[in-house]
Amino acid sequence: MSTKSLDRIETLTRSLEVSNVIRLKDAADLLGVSEMTVRRDVAACDNTFTYLGGYITLKSPAAGGLGYIMDRERGEHTDLKRAACQIAARHVKPGDTLFLDCGTTIPYLANALPENRDITVVCYSINVAEILCKKTGLRVIMLGGMYHASSASFADSNSVNAILNLNINTAFMSAGGVNITRGVSCSNPHEVDIKQAVLETAANKILVVDSTKFNVIKPMLFAKLDQFDMICTDQQCAPELASKIDCPLEMA
Repeated sequence: MSTKSLDRIETLTRSLEVSNVIRLKDAADLLGVSEMTVRRDVAACDNTFTYLGGYITLKSPAAGGLGYIMDRERGEHTDLKRAACQIAARHVKPGDTLFLDCGTTIPYLANALPENRDITVVCYSINVAEILCKKTGLRVIMLGGMYHASSASFADSNSVNAILNLNINTAFMSAGGVNITRGVSCSNPHEVDIKQAVLETAANKILVVDSTKFNVIKPMLFAKLDQFDMICTDQQCAPELASKIDCPLEMA
């Protein structure tokens, strides 16, 4: 790699440590080169950068940032998340159009999706899209908008409008908290409109959460439990709690 390329990569890295995300066009302007040159630089450092939907981000956000919080949560309760997602994957049928939510649980579902089944998947988070794009015979629709490092996702009013114009067979939703009385909640305000639009338009709505999310309340309420057709979770969900949930419950 040339000295000029190394200098560009260093400049791009410093910029992303501050902003977390940059548009390809803006990166080209910053570096004084063409968009194709930026693409080549990013491709040469695929362990450092992620390029998706016209945006560039660092694969490992700076410690202390919002992305760092997500990285920390990604490593928690992995066996429980995987178990819940394996149950959820059983509800995918050939020819389906699916919606996959953001967060640290749904990537396990993305990994579990079958290939070559004429499936279309709508998503809005980078960590989910990265997995889906590597699968064979699977169409991916990536929603755009403003990038939010706290959930590695894109969201704005255009994303909501796009969802309302899609025919989604099954939506697999995530949550930071599930409370029988208060409902289903998340931490990030920008996720609420996306989630509610999906719940409005999808034919089937499945909540995918591990058992540690029950009896937890996060700041942003986005749904009541009766808005879901099913909840997929792991076997550590307490029996006395499961009996109180007025919604079909499947446990791995």
